[in-house]
Amino acid sequence: MIELSLDNSVRSLLKRGIAQLREAHTPSLTLAAELLLLHVLGRNRTWLYAHPEEVIADADGHRFFDLIARRAAGEPTQHLTGKQEFWGLEFEVTPDVLIPRPETEHVIEVALDRLALRELRAGRPQKSPGEGLQIADIGTGSGCIAIALAKELPAANFCATDISPAALAVAKRNARRHEVADHIRFRESNLLDAFRSPLVPRHSPFSLDLIVSNPPYIGRREAAALPREVRDHEPESALYGGEEGYELYAPLITQAAKLLKPGGILVLELGHNSLPAVQPLFDAATWANIGITNDLAGIPRVLAAERVSVEIS
Repeated sequence: MIELSLDNSVRSLLKRGIAQLREAHTPSLTLAAELLLLHVLGRNRTWLYAHPEEVIADADGHRFFDLIARRAAGEPTQHLTGKQEFWGLEFEVTPDVLIPRPETEHVIEVALDRLALRELRAGRPQKSPGEGLQIADIGTGSGCIAIALAKELPAANFCATDISPAALAVAKRNARRHEVADHIRFRESNLLDAFRSPLVPRHSPFSLDLIVSNPPYIGRREAAALPREVRDHEPESALYGGEEGYELYAPLITQAAKLLKPGGILVLELGHNSLPAVQPLFDAATWANIGITNDLAGIPRVLAAERVSVEIS
């Protein structure tokens, strides 16, 4: 157990915590130290900056430095605090789910923009609560995409799938927390296999208006190059999409083509180098209006396409 100094002020604890993280070459060390102290104290950042001289109880100081040691050893800050913000919402995260990243918010933006454009073409109001829409989130993890969309489209119906029962348990808790559990059906499934069920009307293969997915897209051959926080602590099933990383896109796109309504929309998050392998999978006979959205780093991050009205056998 680390010895606490005579000065147990907020400023002193933060300074010492940051120094330990710096020695361990921890990325974003100042933010990590602040978040861990806020977690221990149950305070917000405004309070932290307004009370630098506040004396912290020894028990809280020891808890803080225990968390600092674990962060220095590679555990993600989000696993230590049990939460991560996404789309302005706070999500529970555990080692059973992928930690939501800011770049995934582009999936939400593109999906909402595409739906609004479809409404505009149909002569309907662009801003809609989503009444009648059937939306699927494939590989839901923490549920962040489905839940964010459900908050934006409160009248839509959602199905969120994941291959991991443990991930689905986290997603269900997040849905209840954000009061959208009544709008989202969670199913254990490999990709879209769950839709071979009564959820989809038997008389029509085209049932979904929107399919969104942030599939596993890291290649196993890249594992050694990943930060230890990712490689050692996030679930393999949510990280790796095969040896190259893009192997899951082909079956996902094929299944989506059979399940989307004519004019239905598919929105996929892309790996940093997967666009050349993924874009050719969208043939002109099946897909139209293909668009690529870059993230803030200029990396192609989201691909969106619309299902044309040709039957698929």
